[in-house]
Amino acid sequence: MTLTDSLDEMVTNGKLTPTIAMKVLAQFDKCMNEALKNVKTKTTFKGDLHSYRFCDNVWTFVLNNVTFDSVGSGGHTESIIVKSVKIVACDGKNTFGA
Repeated sequence: MTLTDSLDEMVTNGKLTPTIAMKVLAQFDKCMNEALKNVKTKTTFKGDLHSYRFCDNVWTFVLNNVTFDSVGSGGHTESIIVKSVKIVACDGKNTFGA
């Protein structure tokens, strides 16, 4: 279950307001952006494109049989193969009311 799924469930059950859920997502995005600034690992991925969509300025890609290759700052390499990946990308300049 993803953070978005959990927040949606909490809003549906009346445990959170939609406004609070959006603030949680905005804060998560800010924290992840800050944490990833110092990562020196280069990662590439390659897979079979199953579907893609562009709606409301948001790209969504679903890939199958995806290989992630990472190279760390010390030259350490690692490969991971996964069955399916969903990537959602939006304009980083949009703050969603935060």
